[in-house]
Amino acid sequence: MVQAPILFTERAQKVLIAMITVSLLGACAHIVPPCTAKNTPPYSELKGTSWEMVRWNQAPNSMGEVRLRTIPNDQNQRIRIQFDGNRMSGHTACNRFTAQITEDGRGFQISQIASTRMSCTTALEEIERDFIYLLNDYRTIARDGDRLLLIGPNREVLSFAQINRPSK
Repeated sequence: MVQAPILFTERAQKVLIAMITVSLLGACAHIVPPCTAKNTPPYSELKGTSWEMVRWNQAPNSMGEVRLRTIPNDQNQRIRIQFDGNRMSGHTACNRFTAQITEDGRGFQISQIASTRMSCTTALEEIERDFIYLLNDYRTIARDGDRLLLIGPNREVLSFAQINRPSK
């Protein structure tokens, strides 16, 4: 008996690729409850770089589908991060933030996050709160050339594009 090959729809292929990518980059983020290990590239790879968020994938739903989170842009501000010295700073789509960077054997840690408190729309406040939470509790930061992925404890993936090159 000859079996016909299994064909996946284009959507199923995209979901499968997204799931494989998240599982490979997510280190232990797939463990429930998630472990607290964090993985990052060496900080020297990011020092002097700036990044702009281009995509926010929400955690997969019960069907395994990855959903794109819509980010309102009321004030024409984008979520941006930059790495300078031993600090990370940027814009949360409403407020500015800064954080301390400390390096260890697994890469670096983000701590002491502080932000301004400007008045924002409810939608932007929600985005900002979730973004700061992910910075504070991420599981993996992975760099692939001019892309930076921040993977949260519930497998949300924030994708950033590099907007400058470090000077050598």
